[in-house]
Amino acid sequence: MTEKTALTPATHTTPPAKFSHGVKKGNILQVAGQVGFLPAVEGQPPTPAGPTLREQTLQTLANVQAVLEEGGASWDDAMMIRVYLTDVAHFAELNEIYNAYFEQQGLKEAPAARTTVYVGLPPGLLIEIDALAVLS
Repeated sequence: MTEKTALTPATHTTPPAKFSHGVKKGNILQVAGQVGFLPAVEGQPPTPAGPTLREQTLQTLANVQAVLEEGGASWDDAMMIRVYLTDVAHFAELNEIYNAYFEQQGLKEAPAARTTVYVGLPPGLLIEIDALAVLS
């Protein structure tokens, strides 16, 4: 049986509960929901990248990418991306940011994706993203 490995990049805080930022088992890597917190600073609470959807989305994508890389994966290995927004009015702006980001990444093929509105994020956070990757 393949062992399960918890992943926490150096840029991330230790999770506050018994969960991991990502888990790898065999060639499967699940990235837990990431939000737009700036890289961790010892002794300081997590800080959002900024108040705007753009700032938080770009930081959230960077945080997902950090977990992918910690597990030996890249965006090209991502099979599914799930996006959770706190406001339905953000869909159009998110799509613009998302499309531009992945165009810059030079993906061979876009992963499947789903976006939904979810109002349960902590105050001030506008977006959460998780990903499922399969390594070659």
